[in-house]
Amino acid sequence: MTYTINRSFSGTSIDDIDARARKSLADHGFGVLTEIDVKATMKKKLNVEMPAYRILGACNPKMAQQAIGIEPRVGAMLPCNVILREVEGGVEVSAIDPVASMQAIENAELTAVAGEVRDLLAKAVEAI
Repeated sequence: MTYTINRSFSGTSIDDIDARARKSLADHGFGVLTEIDVKATMKKKLNVEMPAYRILGACNPKMAQQAIGIEPRVGAMLPCNVILREVEGGVEVSAIDPVASMQAIENAELTAVAGEVRDLLAKAVEAI
């Protein structure tokens, strides 16, 4: 089973895809709660150069509330991370597949919510 929902964009910048991704996520009910600039962190902490790589912690409050109501400890697995990374010739976007990440929790009701979140994330990635 794949664990991410992926889409590649050629001939564009990470800043352009970042703006488009945030808009698409918002249009599909997600807010970005956290942002990690992995490239800057690796440079600062390890003095290592790498291509641009950002992690956006996306959350759909309604779906998060449902999941936490079903399984209170699921918050340890939230938010849904979406990565933007420079690749040769463009940018790749990868969003976590919530169904894959929730397999560790044996709860059919939670799996159903994860499926709804996966569908929303897939639509958001497609709309970028």
